[in-house]
Amino acid sequence: MNAKSSSIKRSEMSKKLFFYIGNIVIGLIFISPLLWMIASSFKPENDIFSNMTSLSTFIPFNFTLDNYLEVFSRLNIPQILFNTFAYIAIVLIGDLLFGSLCGYALAKMKFPCRGVLLTLVIALMSMPVEAILLPLYIEMSQLGWVNTLQGLTIPFMMNCFSIYMFYSYFLDIPGELLEAAYIDGCGPIRTFFKIVMPISKTVYATVFILDFVARWNDFMWPFLITTGEDKRTVQLAVQVFFGTQPIHYGSIMAALTLASIPMLILYIFMQKYYVQGIASTGIKG
Repeated sequence: MNAKSSSIKRSEMSKKLFFYIGNIVIGLIFISPLLWMIASSFKPENDIFSNMTSLSTFIPFNFTLDNYLEVFSRLNIPQILFNTFAYIAIVLIGDLLFGSLCGYALAKMKFPCRGVLLTLVIALMSMPVEAILLPLYIEMSQLGWVNTLQGLTIPFMMNCFSIYMFYSYFLDIPGELLEAAYIDGCGPIRTFFKIVMPISKTVYATVFILDFVARWNDFMWPFLITTGEDKRTVQLAVQVFFGTQPIHYGSIMAALTLASIPMLILYIFMQKYYVQGIASTGIKG
């Protein structure tokens, strides 16, 4: 019996070992482009595309910081970061506040045309942003908001996907909890801010992550609406190195590495909230 039990344990340990090794190998394959980009940012220009067929391409043997020095010399990094974080902050505040209010109203309040509005929100989720960029730009131009912060931010302070995520999450909040708040004298607004928001941190964190990533990586809208270098965001700044001849791939890799750092930090500290939020909002494929 002991021998059989020991054999079963060894078999289970072997399965776990192969499982973990397989996951590590697959993970390394997926992050290999990121590792190569980081390594290339510390290489001289002539070394970047050498030894591409061997693992030595991931090691910067001739380590240098010249590529990063070029990035900081050609770009106004503080101004670019200020522009980008101001853009993200305004959009995030708007989407988290107004999107959650809309989602709560659709999930827990009864009013005329509620079903029509929910159907419209779901339908608009399938519309690509590119389809409305030109009309949106014309509208911003008519308002005189081209190359302004309000033109950059206001059109994206709410989006249908966020509203639907909040709606799906708020559906699971027990009605008895809201009724108890109403009996205690809380109106709809006070109930939302005092009861609903504190127990909905997961979905707020999920929307925060999705919005942050989308706005940080946004290129097309800032490219259309901003015309001056003083309004340039991170993704527009990176394109500077692609449009100047000759192209220096070392500085491009350095710029891309710097642009990736906030995403890596966000993932490290908030990955559990993202997984929990996706699981709890009913978006399961």
